[in-house]
Amino acid sequence: MTQTATASFLRYLQFEKRYSSHTVAAYKSDLEQFFAFTAQVYDSIPLGDIRHTHIRSWFVALLSEGMAPSSIRRKISALKRFFHFLIKREGLAHNPMLKVSAPKLGRRLPVYVPATDMERLPEPPLSADFETWRNYLMVDLLYSTGLRRAELISLRIEDVDAARQQLKIKGKGGKERLIPYGPQLHRHFKVYLEKRAQEFPDSAPSQVFLTKQGKALYPKLVYNVVTRFLSTITSVEKRSPHVLRHSFATHLTENGAQLNAVKELLGHASLAATQIYTHNSITRLKEIYQRAHPKAQELDSD
Repeated sequence: MTQTATASFLRYLQFEKRYSSHTVAAYKSDLEQFFAFTAQVYDSIPLGDIRHTHIRSWFVALLSEGMAPSSIRRKISALKRFFHFLIKREGLAHNPMLKVSAPKLGRRLPVYVPATDMERLPEPPLSADFETWRNYLMVDLLYSTGLRRAELISLRIEDVDAARQQLKIKGKGGKERLIPYGPQLHRHFKVYLEKRAQEFPDSAPSQVFLTKQGKALYPKLVYNVVTRFLSTITSVEKRSPHVLRHSFATHLTENGAQLNAVKELLGHASLAATQIYTHNSITRLKEIYQRAHPKAQELDSD
């Protein structure tokens, strides 16, 4: 029953909700971990007999193992969606998640690379090879457009509208958005695509970014490239594709972009997810106030 219900739920996420393979795999992993726990501690209780006490004991065990509250909250979300699906589609009579609450999180501010550091990103010479230009453009594109890593990997040639200088991106849940880009990135795209055509004159996958073997990129390669580039230009300890996304959003808000516009560019479903970037803007405004306002200066002198 458990395996059948799990398989049915994962098919629902993949084919009806159109979640990415990465997201479906995360749900699968969370469910497998939970059922492995119940098998070991409670001798594999049937789905209909699972209660909130069983789920809470799993979360206590995860906390005792040192798992971060943010990771546990994700697992709670996975179980909530799973049991909701079972009630709606499989006729489960009881929802054990109704009495389960998520652990509280401290507010974590997004890590970002300062704009002055990003300006040090070295542009390769025109004579550089395909791989050099590919790596450079990946970093440039992530920072200039705020793409998620999965969105960069799945970006296709036909998604790049050079005439309008914009990208058509299919984000989470299959939601599409358009992202404009500037003349500098337009020039970089042109150079890279010429290198790509020279490297692979025959048929190649439709993805913009390819490996040296002419195949679609994989997540670890993107992560390694970004980490290597950022290590040469910044002292920020966390270096990942998502840090470039944070940098994109932070620099927009610091320079006066409206929050709704940033939300649309990032592909967030709600404004709440975007509001965290206002903190850095407020911090910057406070610094300006302290330097420029007479009353602030009087308070400093006291």
